[in-house]
Amino acid sequence: MDVLFLCIIIFLFVLAVFDLSVGVSNDAVNFLNSAIGSKAAGFRTIIIIASIGVFAGAAMSNGMMDIARHGIFRPEHFSFYDLICIFMAVMVTDIILLDVFNSLGMPTSTTVSMVFELLGAAFVIALIKMWGDTSALSMMDLINTDKALSVILGIFLSVAIAFVFGTVVQFIARAVFSFEYKSRMKWKIGIYGGIATTAIIYFMLLKGVKDMAWMTPDVKAYINAHTPVILGCSMVVSTLLMQLLHALKVNVLKVIVLIGTFSLAMAFAGNDLVNFIGVPLSGFASYRDYVANGAGNPYDFTMGSLNGPADTPLYFLIGAGIIMVVSLATSKKARNVSKTEIGLSTQSGGDEMFGSSRIARRLVRLSLSIHGWIRRYVPRRVRLWIDRRFDTTRTDEEQGASFDLIRGSVNLMLAGMLIAAGTSMKLPLSTTFVTFMVAMGTSLADRAWGRESAVFRITGVISVIGGWFITAGVAFIGAALIAALMHWGGSVMMILAALVAVALIIRSNIRFKAKKEEEQGDAMFQAILTSDDKEQTWEMLKIYISREQKKFLEFASTTYANITGAFMRDEVKALVSADKALYKEKSLLKNTRRRETLLLRRVPADTAIEKSAWFHMANNACMSMNYNLLRITEVCKEHVDNNFRPLPAAYREAFTPMRSRILDALAEAMRIVESVDVSDVIALRRECDSIKDAISRECHDIYGHLRNGMPDNLTVTYVYLNMLQESQEMMSGLRKLLRATSKMRSNDPVSRSGRALSA
Repeated sequence: MDVLFLCIIIFLFVLAVFDLSVGVSNDAVNFLNSAIGSKAAGFRTIIIIASIGVFAGAAMSNGMMDIARHGIFRPEHFSFYDLICIFMAVMVTDIILLDVFNSLGMPTSTTVSMVFELLGAAFVIALIKMWGDTSALSMMDLINTDKALSVILGIFLSVAIAFVFGTVVQFIARAVFSFEYKSRMKWKIGIYGGIATTAIIYFMLLKGVKDMAWMTPDVKAYINAHTPVILGCSMVVSTLLMQLLHALKVNVLKVIVLIGTFSLAMAFAGNDLVNFIGVPLSGFASYRDYVANGAGNPYDFTMGSLNGPADTPLYFLIGAGIIMVVSLATSKKARNVSKTEIGLSTQSGGDEMFGSSRIARRLVRLSLSIHGWIRRYVPRRVRLWIDRRFDTTRTDEEQGASFDLIRGSVNLMLAGMLIAAGTSMKLPLSTTFVTFMVAMGTSLADRAWGRESAVFRITGVISVIGGWFITAGVAFIGAALIAALMHWGGSVMMILAALVAVALIIRSNIRFKAKKEEEQGDAMFQAILTSDDKEQTWEMLKIYISREQKKFLEFASTTYANITGAFMRDEVKALVSADKALYKEKSLLKNTRRRETLLLRRVPADTAIEKSAWFHMANNACMSMNYNLLRITEVCKEHVDNNFRPLPAAYREAFTPMRSRILDALAEAMRIVESVDVSDVIALRRECDSIKDAISRECHDIYGHLRNGMPDNLTVTYVYLNMLQESQEMMSGLRKLLRATSKMRSNDPVSRSGRALSA
């Protein structure tokens, strides 16, 4: 039995390695976003600085280990076997949950997941003990409800606190520096840098250092007694140093951002490292106590030893830091999560990936009303002064940056302070919550949420926050169920659940790699969005539009073939799949149009004005063709699903050649759209007209038969007529798409012959 438990403990550490690599892709990436978004340095430099911060912060994690040991439950009332079930359930649930969020590109929180997994697993084991225990233990005896409540409140209060502080501090910083900050630094930058550096020293050293193993009571007493003197000296020295660096032409804001990256990485390691390794280390400590004192009885030996303080060997912490850094530098899913936060906080228009929601629209309308009311009572001079300070048309942000260094520095400094303050009070504030909400608060203060993007940004924030609450609920329920299964199923169920978790991760990674084409499209979009060469932007945009149009035409051709084929074969399953795919394609078309409209604003004004009408015509044509396919599918699916009469052989024989011509036209359109030469557009548009005429003749023949007498298969005739009419409209949409494509390229050297295509 002891050997079996040893294998389980080893497996806990194996799962911890997976948890580190999966969790760091989601949670730890948050402390890189400000440096990446503001282009403070190259990615490799940022990773190196963050790595140093992680290693330094790892030494401070020991005090936080108490949360995993006895912060949620009272170990003196739980047996060794009970705790093994709890710890295994927590690790398995955590891996599955975090990997799902990573794949979706949604930031979640390892702190929330760990706390609620511990709470859920401990809760269900407590219920099992109360059910079979004659000692009348209550839930208050088994669960540390006071500590659990304070932890949960600390986590969720950090959302509001971080957002409010982010908004207020960024408003003050922007009012001081404005967007043209490079010409307004002078003596201000020294003071700003001094405050930032002093904040780091106070929160990272005077607060966090107290939990380090080498701290003696005398040193702690000295720091407590001389805190004002230490801070005063730090303020003076830091201010003079930053002012000197500015005089030497060093970009002090970049220095501050990199220092902030270091401090936030340090705070992350000090506060969140326990989320990855606290559970397996607690399991290891439990196993050592059981082997030494358990007398081979895992079901009755209680774990009161976990009430003592954690004494984690430094090599465990450093090893975890190494795994985190390697995962952070190599994980593609980390870039996927990072893109979400940076996209929601970018100063200029970005890829509004979340769409619109009713609650966001109402919040924006309410905010506009409040803003209008406030403006009526604010003196005109004050309004003009604020507008000048917040004029976003003249910004000194780095080339290709999503926001400037002022906002990047505030994001990092403020998040580091709040997280370090939570660490000093032994409250596991969520790094994800704090950094994300600080970034959203500073974005709001910086007017990054303009009227054209506010609805999408707020929808995104609501979606992310909703995901956090879902994390809490799923973590609690999932860990509770898995813990119950393990408690009753024994070691076999423990190992089986762990293997399932590993299998799900492997499957998720395989599916994630299958999205390379989509990732390449995102890379091209970002390249165009950040390009400063407007002429080059237009050339790249034409390629981007052509590729997206080809993808849609390929989808339309495949879907039309599937729909019509399924209707003729009387198969409902393919029609149901096509219906779902068409609604999904509708959302993709809207997102593509939003992206392309955003990129069109970055091309030369004369070109944008000349081409915008044809650009919108092409987008409308694609959307119209998608609607045609939807209307065909809905009617055909209802007919087939109700088991009505199938399409007669005479209709199939008449429709088959027209169907082949339509599919050939779509295939030829794909070739033309992808090619630069559009000289074949005239011939294809004529073919579309010919197809429309053939469909019209078929419809007239059917109308003639209907006038001459009511056929027995009248219902299927109406469905067939609908399919013909929508196919005809789809050919009209294809003609418009081809015309718009040729007009958008009418100035290209190889397509001057396309000037006659206005007919």
